[in-house]
Order: sequence, then C-alpha cells, then structure tokens
Amino acid sequence: MATNAYQKFYRQFTKKILDKIVSPQILGDTQALENSVNSDTSNAFPICYVIQDDSTSNKVLIDNETEKRNLSPAFAPLTMGDAQEDDSFLTLEASKSNASAYYPDKLIRLVEYLLKHPEADVLLVPVTILWGRAPENEDSWYKALMADAWTKPTGIKQAINITLYGRENYIEFHQAVSLRSLINTSLEIAPNFAPAHFVVTELNKSFYQYKEAILGPDLSDRRNVINKLMTSEAIKQAILTESIHKKISVNAAENLARGYLDEIVSDFSYSTLRFAEIALTKLWTQLYDGIEVHHFDTVRELAKDYEIVYTPCHRSHIDYLLLSFVIYKRGLMVPHIAAGINLNMPIVGQLMRGAGAYFIRRSFNGNALYTSVFKEYIFSLLNRNTPLEYFIEGGRSRTGLLLPAKKGMLAMTIQSHLRGNSKPIVFIPTYFGYEKLMEGSSYIKELGGQKKQAESLFGLLKSIQKIEKVFGIVHVNFGEPVFLDDILNKNQAPKHVALQDELPESVKTSINEVANEILENINKAVVINPVSLISLVLLNAPTHALSEREVLLRLEQFRNLLKYHRYDDRMKITALSNHEIIQYALKLKQVEFIEHDNERWIKVADTQAALLKYFSNNIIHTYILPALIASVLKNQLEQSSFIIDKNQLVELISEHYNHVQKQFYLKWDSSEVDTEIEQLLEYFVAERLITIENQSIHIHQSDEALSLLTSFAHLYEMNLPQEAK
Repeated sequence: MATNAYQKFYRQFTKKILDKIVSPQILGDTQALENSVNSDTSNAFPICYVIQDDSTSNKVLIDNETEKRNLSPAFAPLTMGDAQEDDSFLTLEASKSNASAYYPDKLIRLVEYLLKHPEADVLLVPVTILWGRAPENEDSWYKALMADAWTKPTGIKQAINITLYGRENYIEFHQAVSLRSLINTSLEIAPNFAPAHFVVTELNKSFYQYKEAILGPDLSDRRNVINKLMTSEAIKQAILTESIHKKISVNAAENLARGYLDEIVSDFSYSTLRFAEIALTKLWTQLYDGIEVHHFDTVRELAKDYEIVYTPCHRSHIDYLLLSFVIYKRGLMVPHIAAGINLNMPIVGQLMRGAGAYFIRRSFNGNALYTSVFKEYIFSLLNRNTPLEYFIEGGRSRTGLLLPAKKGMLAMTIQSHLRGNSKPIVFIPTYFGYEKLMEGSSYIKELGGQKKQAESLFGLLKSIQKIEKVFGIVHVNFGEPVFLDDILNKNQAPKHVALQDELPESVKTSINEVANEILENINKAVVINPVSLISLVLLNAPTHALSEREVLLRLEQFRNLLKYHRYDDRMKITALSNHEIIQYALKLKQVEFIEHDNERWIKVADTQAALLKYFSNNIIHTYILPALIASVLKNQLEQSSFIIDKNQLVELISEHYNHVQKQFYLKWDSSEVDTEIEQLLEYFVAERLITIENQSIHIHQSDEALSLLTSFAHLYEMNLPQEAK
C-alpha cells in the first residue's frame, strides 16, 4: 500500500515538473485511433498502451496526451471482468522486481485471462516516444550528442533528455492491435510456444519498424560499413577478377576497391541532421513565404512495411535540401541520397555525407570493379532498409519539362532487390513546384547558348547573391506510389537474380515501365501555382502582353478547363482569385503594368520571359491534350471548313498522340485517350466553342469562341513535339 502511495506521489511530482518544461509534439494523425477507441465496439474492451522501456517520465507524458485527446487514461486501472491491473501500461522489458523473467508479468496475466475467457479482448496501442530530433538553439551540437537513437537511455541520460529536449519531444500513437488476435495467431503457427513469446516478439518487431521509419536503420559507423563490405563475397570476387584482368596484385586490387568505397559511402550522423535542420529552417524563413506539403500521409503509411525510394523531379539544387527537410520535419528518416561526385568538395562533401549523401560517378566507363563495389553498397543499404533518394531525370531540367529517365540507379535498385533480403520496394514520385528559381540567371544563359555550368553548391551560393531574395511559396507534392513487385509480377520477372547474372528481358522491361510510371506520376502530382498559370496565359499572347481584362478572362478560362477536366486527383490548383494571381506575380516582379490604348495592360517583365517559360512548362502537360484538339479544329478553320466529322477528329488526334504522350509523359495510353477526348469535347461545347450534332462537330465563328480556340491551339503549336514538326 505504501509502495502504491509513493508511486502515485512520484508520478504527480513528475507530472508537475514535466508540465512546466516539456511540450510534446504528436507525430502522425491520432484521429483514427480516437475514433476507434471511442467507438461503441471498442468500449467493450479495455485499452492497454504498450511501451518498450519502463520510464516514469515517458508514462506521464503519454498519460497527459491520452487525457488531452479524450482517450482511455493510461494510468487508469485496466479492468477485465473480475481481474484488474494497477494501470493501463504494458512494458515489454522485464520488471525490475523480476529481472530474470523472460516476459512481462502483466502480459502473462493478460494472456492467461484471455485464454480462460474467449469472449474477452484487450486492445494494445503501441506508443513510440523519442527525445531530441529537432534542435532549435545554438547549443544543438551538445544536444545532438545526447539525442535519442537506438540505445535505451540510462536514468541520467533520461534526466538530460528532459532538461535539453523539453520542446523537442515526439510521441506517436500507433494503430491498436487485438491481443486476442495475436494469441490466436500464436496458437495456430507455434502451438508449442507460450503465446506471450509470440506477442512480445511481434510487438518488438513492430517497434523496430516504427523506430526505423523515424530514425532510420541502426547503422554502424562508416569504417565498419566499409570493412564489412570488403568481406562480402561479391566484392572479394570482383577484387580477384580485377587482379587477373588488370594483371595487378590482389593487394593492389583491394586498395582500389577500398578507395572506391571511401569515395562512395555516406557517413550518416544525427548531429549533422540537427545542424542542417537549424540552418535550413533559417534559410527557408528568409527565402520563402512558406513550404506547402501535400499527400505526405501516403508516405507515412507505407514507411513501416516498405523500403521507400524517393524519386523526385530535379529542378534546383534546393531539391536535395528541401525533400530531406520536409521528410525530417514530419517525423520520418531522411533518405540516403545519390549525389554527383562533383559535389564531394572539402567541407561541403563531408556535411553532405553526414546528412546521408553517398557519391556516384557520372560515368562508370566500363570500370567493372567500381561497378561491383557500388552495386554492393546499394545492396547493403536496401538490406538495412535504408530509405533512398535519387533524381529519376539524372540532372536538373533547364526547360521545366521532365527529362527522359536515367535508369542506371533504378536498374541497380531493382537488381539489388532481386538478390533478396530487402523489404518490398515502393517508389515515391515527388513534384517540386517553385515560383522562382535560385539558378534562374544561369538557366537563362544556358538556354541562350552558354556552356552548361558544372553543378556545385558554390554555384548555388553565387546565384543566391545575384537574385533578389523573394521566392514566393514552394510546393512539395508526393505522387502516387509505384509498387515494384506489382510490375515485376505483371512481367513475370524471376524472383531472384544473382549479381553476376545478365538481367532477363522481363526485368529490363520492368525497369522501363517503372521509370515511365514514375515520370507519369510526377506529372500527376502537378501543382498549378499562380506563377505557372499566369505564365501560361501571358506567354501564349503574341507580344507576351494582354490587357488586364483579357488576363482575368484567360485565367478564368484556363482554370475552368482544369476544373472541368481535372488532370489527376493529386493535382493542386492555386486557391488565389484571378485578381490575387496578378498581384502575386507583381509582388515577385515577374510581370508589370503598362498603359496601352488608354487601358491598363499586363506584360511579362523583360528579364523574366525565359524563366516564366520554364514555369509554364511545369504545367503544360495538363493542357496539351485540349490544346491538340483545338489545334486540329483551328486547322479545319484555316481550310475554310467549319464542320468536321467526329471520327475524323479522333483519327487526326490519334496520329499525333503517341508523340505527345511520350514527350509530356501523359497518364493516358492510346486505349484511354478516346474517353478523354469525349470529355474535352463536352467542355468545348460548354464553353460554346463547338456544337455536336450526330457525328458532326460545328465550330463556332464568334469572336469570343475563335479567340479562345486560337489561344488553346497556340499552346500546342508553341510546344509542338519534335517528331510532329
């Protein structure tokens, strides 16, 4: 009795202290848990919160959050019929009073009760709690040394955690699991083992997955990673082959291999991540009006069960930093990023390694040893369930259009997966929507014929100095996932391919399909921001200028098209009004007012035309099919014919569509496009551009109709696919 009184006093004392200095941040969405816990069916069963380590401070924080969110209180007695436990916590580690026990005493009691009462159940809610993932003060280097990792904190370490990370404490409530279901599964697959063994094993496995999704895999230091790779069979065989073919000693070949690994391997460091988080938070605050993130919940749901490979488009050097920052701030592990060897510069290279970058040569040049070493490193990352990131286009797009996929990294990822031992892989296409680019001036020069500048962070810093630091809002939209196994199975690819084997045609076909689907899904996640939309309108005008009245009309018409024929559910369209779009572009100094014929006109700023073309290209794929239809209709008018057979129209569009689809990575294949044409013709009817009688399309001849039809047609003609010219 005295012990219980002391524990209650100690908890209350701890609560008073923590309430003053700790402000937990909740990762993920707890709404589903709140709904399930508070539903009529859930109330029949008690709730038990599962934690790995017995920590009073952690328990108090969890209890506080259950109270705030109207969940079943964590410190309330857990009652099952005539049986009762003191609280509603289940700690997986053995109790201090019975340290020799294999399983928690409370779990054994719960299991025994459920075995005797088949109608009863207990809902287990695993809870992850971490300290110190987001330093905010200049002393963060000291804080980073003490930040949560994979090791269990000592009492002193936990006290330091509370002192240092009062506002950097993260709690995540996971989906409730039925203890009854776990027991039943245990009895089916392992009837000779105690159900408690299975329950503890499964819960610990889940905690490992939760923690890995947030902290990343339990990585050893860089030296040990290299040493382990040097002893792998694949690299030992590659060293022997190199020795024979190059007629050098095995020792010399080993030194070459070790040198390649030293050049490639990352040096992941939580300290570097925390330092970068401070620097980038300040950078974004100075440069941008905000960072808008869309559809990240999809990634969070997949992170526990899949090997995540982020495959974004590449538009700016900022892409590297932005994606890692967004992922880190939302509680998942930052990916290991494939970076060009040209970025491995003094200081900068080491910082990038610390943040998870590994370096890759632009060309392997038939270097068999380097190829084997690099492939083995990728294989090791996948085996440790390390999230990866690489740009599917290879280099940065200078035009704003997606570039054809560079499939080298993709092929190595898929080949590594087929060697075995990794989770199923899901690729996450990611769209970056900028309203102004730091590299804008260099892009303009390169498009004007100047030699392409070597990619470097120093070049980025130089460009920052030259461009006025008003960059608007940047959007990061996570696209529809691409599941590798689905495509491999569809192509009947083998389940296993050895490193030395030639890739079967079915695997090569799968690589091509994955690459194409990633590019299509990046375009599905398009963000129609104010700059891209007004760019499309003004650059479509003969002199890159229109009256304000016409700009407002065109903005409305172009928006209406996307509302009527939405490109994809993941697409985002600016919520600004048409007047606000104009004011926004003026603020970013990308357009300007002029007086013309006693009327206010809007024109593209003289220095911005090339860059606005870049931004209009970011979204042109959403308009290119209606633009193609309008172009066919316009050509009909130029032949002095105002009527065209509907089947003839579809046939003419089909002649060009394959080229258009490939150039703009459109989501519809040739079998689907007829349906889209039907919908767009309905839109043309709604806009009074045409009427359809039986199978005949009549083109309207009013000034308003011809003006809009010509405007749409010009979008296609000024972006005419090379094959169609």
